[in-house]
Amino acid sequence: MAFIGVLMLYTGYIYTNAYFGYFHLDNFAMGFSPDELVIRSLRLATMPVFEILTVALLLPTVPRLLRFLRVPERYMGKAVELGRMTARAHSAFIAAGALLMVLWSRVQPFAWVAPLLVATGVLLGRMRPAFPAGRPREPVWRFAASLMIAGLCLIWTTALVAADLGSADARQDTQRLVRRVSVILLSTEPLNFAPPGPCVKDLGKGTHFRYRYTNLRLLIERDHRYYLLPIGWSREKSTYVLKDSDDIRIEMRSGTSSAPTQIASGTPRPPEGEGAPVRCPSPSV
Repeated sequence: MAFIGVLMLYTGYIYTNAYFGYFHLDNFAMGFSPDELVIRSLRLATMPVFEILTVALLLPTVPRLLRFLRVPERYMGKAVELGRMTARAHSAFIAAGALLMVLWSRVQPFAWVAPLLVATGVLLGRMRPAFPAGRPREPVWRFAASLMIAGLCLIWTTALVAADLGSADARQDTQRLVRRVSVILLSTEPLNFAPPGPCVKDLGKGTHFRYRYTNLRLLIERDHRYYLLPIGWSREKSTYVLKDSDDIRIEMRSGTSSAPTQIASGTPRPPEGEGAPVRCPSPSV
C-alpha cells in the first residue's frame, strides 16, 4: 500500500507538472498539496489502463479459469504451453525494451513501451516456467534486485504516460478554451496585459470599477490568485496571473460553445475618455 501511495503521489506530480507546464506555470509555485496530487493521479485511471491491469491480474489464473470454463484439455494444454514459452522468452522482452531505449528519439510518443517491456521481461523471468529443470536456487539478492529493477521500470512507465497525458489534456483544453469558465475583471485602475490581452472598456469616471476586461477564461484559482488565459491563447502567448485585491472585482460566468465576436482590433489598452468603445486584440489565426 505504501508503494501504491508513493506511486500515486509521484504520478500526480508528473501529470500536474506536464499539464500546467504547458501553460508556463510551475507546479511548486502553485502550491499543490500531496492530497491534491494523489487525486490528480486518478486521471490515469482510463479504460486502457484498467484493461491492461485486468489482463495482468488474470494471467496467473488462466489455467484455473480454463478449468472452471470446462475448456477441453487439448486447448488447456496449448494455453499452458504458450504461457511457458512466453516466460522462457523473457530475455527477448528485455532485449526489445533495451533496443527501444537506444532508439528513444524515434519511438516517441510511445517511448513508455520500452521500460514496460523491460519490466515485463524481468517479471516473466521470475516465474517458475522460466527456470530450466534442475537449476539451483539463485541468491536472495538477485531476486530482490530483479524486483527493484522491475519496480523502477514500472514507475518510469507510469511517469512517461502521465507526462504524455498531461500535455495532451492541456492541448485539448486549449482547443476548447471558450468552454471554460468566463472571467470578467472590473478594476479601478488600468491593468497592463501582455499581448494579445483581453477586451477592455472604459465605463467612465463616475464608476468605481472603471475598467472592464472580458474575453478571459479561468485556468485555475489558487490561494486568491487567478490564472487566466485570453481567448485565442497559444503556447507562444502569456498566461496571466492576477491576485485578488480591493481594487479588483472578479465575476465568473459560464463559458460558451463558440469564440466571442471581436468588435474592433488594436492593442489591448484602456482607451481614453468616458464611455469609450470596447477595444479588443486582433483575433488569432
